[in-house]
Amino acid sequence: MTDTPDSLIPYDEIVQEALRAVVGRVLGQVVAGGSMLPGAHHFYITFKTEAPGVSIPTHLKERFPDEMTIVLQNKFWDLVVTDEGFSVGLSFNQMPSKLVIPYSAITAFVDPAVDFGLQFQATVSDLAPEPHDEAENDSPEGEALRPVADDGSNVVTVDFGRKK
Repeated sequence: MTDTPDSLIPYDEIVQEALRAVVGRVLGQVVAGGSMLPGAHHFYITFKTEAPGVSIPTHLKERFPDEMTIVLQNKFWDLVVTDEGFSVGLSFNQMPSKLVIPYSAITAFVDPAVDFGLQFQATVSDLAPEPHDEAENDSPEGEALRPVADDGSNVVTVDFGRKK
């Protein structure tokens, strides 16, 4: 059996960057549609709170020192999408907050309405995600957030093994 040589082309980084661009394109379509999510679409977005460029209120950073999941469904505002990331207004315990999240900080993007999900490698090397609470931005009254089925359907996970 022959060993595969180390690549001099960073394929894993290129693929990660391209998949993160999918998130930007989807959010850009939401903005183009008047910031209304079509049909039953809604998004769970998980990101590293300490990643460069992330800006969230101090009380959220204290509560989620490593990773946080937000939900974009009915109660969000001022969604702005750029080439580097996005910003959005969300309510946490009835407190309005503005979050700025670069795409490079995102570790997961899920649209449970259509069983679609993307998982990304952390951009900060050798950091394993710590356990964290579920998304706590205010959900619509009368609607419970459904857990996403973990059956793997339409979920893309990119994890290129890297020799160390």
